[in-house]
Formats: sequence, C-alpha cells, structure tokens
Amino acid sequence: MRRESGLLQRTRRSLLALCVTGLVTIAVVWIATPILKRSFMDEAASQAASALRLAVAALNGHLKRYEALPALIADHDDIQDLLADPGNPELRQTADLYLKAINALLKSSEIYVMKPDGETIAASNFDTPTSFVGENFSYRPYFQQAIAGQTARFYALGTTSAKRGYYFSAPVRIAGAIRGAIVFKVDVDLIEASWRDSDYKIFVSDPEGIIFMSGNPDWLYASLVPLTPDRLARTAASRRYADKLPHTLLVTRSRVEGHDILTMPGPAGATRDYLLLSEAVEDAGWTVNVLTDTASAVNQWRTALAAIVLSICFAALVFFVLIQRKARRDERMLMDIQAKAELERRVAERTADLAYVNRKLRDTQADLIQAAKLAGLGQMSAALSHEFNQPLAAVRNYAESADLLISRDRLPEARDNLARIGKLVDRMASLSQHLRNFARKPNERLDPVSLDAVLEDTLEIVRPRLATARATITVDLGEPAPVVLAGPIRLQQVLVNIVTNAADAVEEKDDRRITLTARRAQDNAVIEIRDRGDGVSPAIAARIFDPFFTTKGVGKGLGLGLSISYNIVKDFGGDLTVANHAEGGAVFSIVIPLAVPQKEAAQ
Repeated sequence: MRRESGLLQRTRRSLLALCVTGLVTIAVVWIATPILKRSFMDEAASQAASALRLAVAALNGHLKRYEALPALIADHDDIQDLLADPGNPELRQTADLYLKAINALLKSSEIYVMKPDGETIAASNFDTPTSFVGENFSYRPYFQQAIAGQTARFYALGTTSAKRGYYFSAPVRIAGAIRGAIVFKVDVDLIEASWRDSDYKIFVSDPEGIIFMSGNPDWLYASLVPLTPDRLARTAASRRYADKLPHTLLVTRSRVEGHDILTMPGPAGATRDYLLLSEAVEDAGWTVNVLTDTASAVNQWRTALAAIVLSICFAALVFFVLIQRKARRDERMLMDIQAKAELERRVAERTADLAYVNRKLRDTQADLIQAAKLAGLGQMSAALSHEFNQPLAAVRNYAESADLLISRDRLPEARDNLARIGKLVDRMASLSQHLRNFARKPNERLDPVSLDAVLEDTLEIVRPRLATARATITVDLGEPAPVVLAGPIRLQQVLVNIVTNAADAVEEKDDRRITLTARRAQDNAVIEIRDRGDGVSPAIAARIFDPFFTTKGVGKGLGLGLSISYNIVKDFGGDLTVANHAEGGAVFSIVIPLAVPQKEAAQ
C-alpha cells in the first residue's frame, strides 16, 4: 500500500511538473519572440548601415575627383580659342588632341565641348566610331544648366555610346560671355563591379525611383515604386536612359520591428525578404540603397529561441530528476533505519582509520621540521667552509714555504711567513666571529678604513689564485686612496671574492688582465673590478647575487661568495652591482660611503 501510494504521488508530481513546464515555455516564447526579432534585426541593420556608409563614401570619393575639373579645363587656351572660332579645323584638331590626352591622364570616360546650340565640336573620342563630334545634346539637363552659367551634375545612359556614366559640366566664359560648355563623363562600371562580390545587394536609384547602378544587372532600369505617367514623362524628357524602357520590380514593402522590408520573388516561385536601408546623396541627386537578406537574422532569432526553450526544458528535467531523487532518498531513509547499527560500525572503523592517518601526519610533520633544521645547518656549514677555504689555502702555502726557508737557514723570511700565518689565523678567527646568517643584520662596528691597506692584504690572499690563472691585476686607487666607512675584514672578504671570480673568468682567455680602480662620487667611494671574460648574460645577472646560485661546474663553487659579498656591502650602507663593459667582460661596482663626506673634507 505504501509503495502504491508513493507511486501515485510521484505520478501526480510528474504531471504537475509537465504542466508547469509547458506553461512557462509558452509564456517565455510569447515574451521573447518579439525581443529576439528586434535584437537580431537591429544587429543586421547595423551591419547593413556600415556597408551603406562604405558604398556612399566610395561613390562620393570616386566622383569628387572630377567635380572641379570641367571649370579648370574651361579656362584652357585651346578650349577658349576653339569656341571663339568654332569653324577653324586646326583649332578643332588641337582641342581634340588635348581632350584625348587629358582623358587618358585622368582615366575618365569622355570629355567633350559643345557650342551654345548644343552641338559637340570637340571630343576626346573624336577618332572612334562612337565619336560625339557633330552630336547635339541640348536636351540634356547638364548642358542646359551649363549654358545658364551653372556647374551641373547628371547621370544617364549615353545615347551615342550606350554606356552609363556620370556627367559633370561647366560653362566656358570668354570675355565675360558664355560661349559654350565643357562636359566630363565618368565611368561607373568599376564601382558597380566591386558590388557583385559583396554580401549585400547594393544599388543606386534616381529621383524617380529607377535603378541606375546595381551589382545585379537584371535590376538595371527597374523601379521599386510604381512608374506613374509623370515619372515616365520626366525620364523621357531628359532621355536619361536613351531607348531603355524602365519597368517595375515585383516587390512588396512592409515594416517589421521598425525596419523596411522588401519581399521579392525568388527561384521556383519562392519569396525572400530583404532589409532595406537607404541614404540620399543630395549633391549627386540619387539614393544609395543596401539590401541584406533577413534569412540569417531570422535563423539567428529562431535558434536563440530554440536554445531558450531547450534550456527551460533541461532545467525542468533537472528539477524533476532532483525531486524524484529526493523522493527515492526519503524512501531509502525509511528503509535504512534497520541498517543503522551496521552504519555506525562502519563509521567507527573509518574514525579509527582517520585517527591513524592523523598520527602519521604528525610524525611526517616532525620529520619535515627536522629536515628543515638540517638544511639550515647545511647552509651555515657551506658558508663557513667557503669563507675559510681561501685563508686555509694561504696558510698551507706559507707553512710549506716557511719549512723550505728554515731548511735553507733563511730564518728572517721564515719568521715573516709565520707572521703572515698568524695574521691569517687572526683573520679566520675574526671571520668565525662575524659571519652571520644572511637574514640577520651584523652588529660589527663600522670604522674608517683605508682602501690601500685593505687591498694590500687582499692581494696577498689572491696572489696564488692569480698565478694559477696566469692573470695580472692593475690597481689604481687614486691619490690619496679613499677612506671608507666599513669593517676591514669583511671588506677584504668582498674584494677577495670578486677578484677570485675575475680570475676564474679570464683563466682560459687570451687577454687575462684584471683592472681594479677606485674613485670618489659625491659622498661615496666607487670601486670597480673589471675582467676580460665573457661578461654576464641578462638571465644570470638577475640571479647572480642569490644564495647557492653558481655557473661553475660541480665541486668548483657553492654559489655563496657573491651572495655573502652583496649582503656585506648592504650592511655597510652601500650597493654591489654587475654590468657588462662596452669593450667586453664584466664590471663589478662596489659603492661604499666615505668615512668623511667630501663636503666636510673640503671645509
């Protein structure tokens, strides 16, 4: 009984969910359809408007090239001489050749000159079968306006050449009197040809609504509006289209979502809807039109609507599945009461497993802490080893030398070596006292230190390394040598590290010179050590002062020397940088404050 009751309830809930889903879907479709139509039609109109602006700009740009030319040619001596004496054959020939040359130069269609009665007396096509010479175009509006003293523009189908073109005309004045007219005819076929590959249907119509230019040849001399007798009479009077008979296209106009729609017959009796956008070009006296197929916009809004409907159905399905799952879960909860003891047992087992994992985690954490301690101890040991390595090597050299000198009874020299060993031992004792972790700020007192004294001890330590590398060092500390505020032992340590690195850099080079100079710069002393090695690449320069970073081979360096030197110089209140010399090699620059600033020294 319980199962039958639960099944009945689930059936009722399913029917209710289906009804609600259907009602919501119908409401959304009813509300969203006009919104989607308007949105996608607006988007199609925006794209068509861009195409329309480009078409208008192309037409205007093409025609404006010729707009001022008739008036300029009208002032030419050959044209004025011919109209002053129209019957002179020599003047006619001169004018014909001039017009032909200008026409070829400007790439226009034709240029011709007419007398006040409309007769053409010179033309750029005088030597062609369709020559305008002898033709009378007094019926054309562009001639009538020019003879009246105005510049004119007109587009029409040529009655002689049977070619469409745009005409520019201007009067020819001689001594203030109008003695004729000059006309430019511009070909429009190139612009029209560019429209044929466009995604839009572009055409130009005259004031009577007759299509004069179109990417579709079948539309030429057709009209989108009914051709009334008055329209046909005005067209015939100007002979705009010669013997062509205008006809009306079978189109139906309508308004959809605020846009003009043209419905045209298509193949196999079908019809197609086009979105129409138009822009009147007042100067030219025509209207540029763009048609874009609405099928894409219709498909888009239908697809969007279908996506919305599917989303609603999917959401309803998910909601329905969730409800069904909840119902089944409730039933299972009632059935699982008897298995509660088993569940509690499993929970207890898992709790014990988690406790074991937690103990292992604490053990691992303790191991990691011990590893971190050992790593810190290793870093300190590596630093001490690096700092003691060079003095110990020097002690060994001095001890061997002293033993040799004693064997030869050269006791004074042997004592001198032993004294030097004592100094190096003192230096190592001082190093062990003052070597700190990189993160701790040393508390060694800074005293005035003369660079020449520090450098003397430095050269004693690095002399064996320079000899091994067969390198030479040139020192120029200036007169007098700068006195800086530093710790003498640690400053010596810095110089030993950098000079030793310089020896490493030039060891296998042809030029093994090392240069060490010092100069004063305001309140600082600048010490520069330059080698003639390979220099420092940008990638290495960015990390060269990092701890444990080294470019040397395994066993040849720990990567601590420059890092320690950098921190020592920072402790002095100075800076340590590296750069490449313009003539090759690396330059390390050490900037340390002077013990006595230059301003005080000058006083």
